[in-house]
Amino acid sequence: MVDLKKIPIFNTLSASDLDEIKPYLITTRFKKKELIFSEGDPSDWLYIVINGKVKITKLAQNGKEIILEIISPMDFFGGVAVMRGFPYPANAVAMEDAEVSKISKSNLMRILDRFPNLMYCMAMNIGDRIKGSHEALKNIAVEKVESRIASLLIKLADKTGIESDSTVTIDMKLTKQDIAEMVGTTVETSIRTMSKFKKLGLVSEKSRKIIIKDVNKLKALCG
Repeated sequence: MVDLKKIPIFNTLSASDLDEIKPYLITTRFKKKELIFSEGDPSDWLYIVINGKVKITKLAQNGKEIILEIISPMDFFGGVAVMRGFPYPANAVAMEDAEVSKISKSNLMRILDRFPNLMYCMAMNIGDRIKGSHEALKNIAVEKVESRIASLLIKLADKTGIESDSTVTIDMKLTKQDIAEMVGTTVETSIRTMSKFKKLGLVSEKSRKIIIKDVNKLKALCG
């Protein structure tokens, strides 16, 4: 059973309020690389990641996939399209085996009508994430690759980082292809840049997780 209290947009509600919402949630499992929805699909559902990670992607004009955002557990996605009533503007794909709950658009409207403060929580969250997506696309356009990858690692560390002594471990398994897709470069360039960061003593890797060894020096590369 999903603990709704752990989902930020619901954590201001009482236990009895949450009991009203629980019947509206449908939980589904997706395999790694399985498509959850495609760009242009009708926005019939709001999704919440319970376990695993989901990536939000678009195809560039050259056909390469660009990762706009990674959705971690207890975050929602698809909210902008559902609230505004237009088709999903990007693709959603499971980065790893994932458990996802969804609420239909009609039921979401019932919930927001019943608990108006949720609208404010969702709007604030959506605003922050739109700003983040715009910054990511701007960085792809104007920043050097090293700066883009450094900025990405700092962003992921802020979102999922686990601190230990003087290091921060990004709590997700990332391939060099994932990194390339998130900053709009080639896998080869991603490999070269990460190798350079390792030689400089900025990062290391263990069990496919990136460990930031010097946060300040990495931030200095962000441009």
